[in-house]
Amino acid sequence: MTMRTLDGRRFADMVQQGAAHLANNAKTVDALNVFPVPDGDTGTNMNLSMTSGAKEVKANASDHIGNVAAALAKGLLMGARGNSGVILSQLFRGFAKAVEGKQAVNSFEFAAALQAGVDTAYKAGMKPVEGTILTVAKEAARKAVEVAKKERDVIAVMEAALAEAKAALQRTPELLPILKEVGVVDSGGQGLVYIYEGFLAALKGEIVSAARAEARMDDLVKMVHHQSAQSHIHADEIEFGYCTEFMVRFEPEKLAEHPFSEETFRRELSQFGDSLLVVADEELVKVHIHSETPGEVLTYGQRYGSLINIKIENMREQHANIVGKEAKTLPGVAKEEAKPYGIVAVAMGAGVAELFRSIGAHAIIEGGQTMNPSTEEIADAIRLANAETVFVLPNNKNIVMAAKQAAELSEQRVIVIPSKTVPQGLAALLAFNPAQSAEQNERAMTAALSRVKTGQVTFSVRDTTIDGIEIQKGDYMGLWDDRIIAADKDKLAVTKRLLDALIDEESEIVTILYGEDATEIDVETVVAYLETKHDGVEVEVHNGKQPLYPFIISVE
Repeated sequence: MTMRTLDGRRFADMVQQGAAHLANNAKTVDALNVFPVPDGDTGTNMNLSMTSGAKEVKANASDHIGNVAAALAKGLLMGARGNSGVILSQLFRGFAKAVEGKQAVNSFEFAAALQAGVDTAYKAGMKPVEGTILTVAKEAARKAVEVAKKERDVIAVMEAALAEAKAALQRTPELLPILKEVGVVDSGGQGLVYIYEGFLAALKGEIVSAARAEARMDDLVKMVHHQSAQSHIHADEIEFGYCTEFMVRFEPEKLAEHPFSEETFRRELSQFGDSLLVVADEELVKVHIHSETPGEVLTYGQRYGSLINIKIENMREQHANIVGKEAKTLPGVAKEEAKPYGIVAVAMGAGVAELFRSIGAHAIIEGGQTMNPSTEEIADAIRLANAETVFVLPNNKNIVMAAKQAAELSEQRVIVIPSKTVPQGLAALLAFNPAQSAEQNERAMTAALSRVKTGQVTFSVRDTTIDGIEIQKGDYMGLWDDRIIAADKDKLAVTKRLLDALIDEESEIVTILYGEDATEIDVETVVAYLETKHDGVEVEVHNGKQPLYPFIISVE
């Protein structure tokens, strides 16, 4: 079987297959994250980004490859989440530019488009790091162009690109020492390989587990977009009024009575509502569902273990709030006069969000470790801030690029302060002065980032060894920025060692944000330790209510 030209219909099929195959393997990509923290960033981000692109392609069916590629680029741009998602969007933004205006492309034009995507991604204002998805994409495109110079078959070119992508992926540990130390390949590169495997299967007329993946993709789309969808319906049309999210930590004694089957669990839960998402591993199951009886849902989940990270929201009330906000921007509706400054912050945890609001943030985007907001969500928050100049605090290193991409899309003046942690974001916000110019505030807020040290306590999702520290699955870890300072079964022992590392003679203020997994006794123990061991510092304590991280520590 050979293929001399590639049109829009076949390329659209490639996109759907690539997205489906990535969705099926998102957990595998997540598991390749170097640090064993419960973030699940890369696979989740690439999956949701590609899902957004595939959805846009499906809504704009065409025989014209230029039109289909443009739809993919638009969907990826607006849905891009995290660094991996932004890079993916840039790869196909360049691809789309290369095929713009073309009904179909030959093998060389297809290869050249892959190369154009790489060129765009490398020039997109990011610092290229070799040994990542960029390297895998670059080597795959290079091989595609090389083969296309003598091969007219599009399938053969895609085969060569995929083979080289796989080879480049295996070489990533030689380019990034941390990958070699941990014993994994680059997660973003692996995600791209899954997409390319789907591409090749579509070209050959094969199917890559599409049915299962499409079901999962639909669930994820519902989960991510359920809030914005509210603006298109009336409150009395919401059949299942409570957005219910929770996790079940499995307990052996309960599993003995009720053995867990993900398929059965999903089927049983489906009777309680819609927009169901179930993701499970050996220790936990995470659930998202829209239900009219959230209590019954929680009771069912309790059959298998203890409930954690519970969040229930009344969507009928949300609907009223969202429609009210969006009405301000509808044609014919008077719009409030823009204020001089607006501040948008990303935060995970009700307490953390309230803390940002209390010191001046005008809009909070829910997101962080487990769910990075998309470019579109950040752009919407910027618009709703309704200000002449908007400062954006990403508060996570994996959200900075999406924030900058959102800034480029905005008609307002947007300044992204590259805060990589919640403490950095809080420090930057405290440095904001509405009486100063935008330039003065940018300098002051950016300078504040370097005056705060961030420590975080979380747990390991797998066994590994980093920087000579042996870590077992389930161990608590103390992180100082990107360094693991301590690991132990004892959460408080890790917290104390982390505090000892962060605090020095110049430290004046220690702020503790405690999360859902920290008890009152835990907090009292930590405060008592500070008062005894580091009595020269002032201690502030706030209930951040953040998931996954019992303690987030700021030292100034």
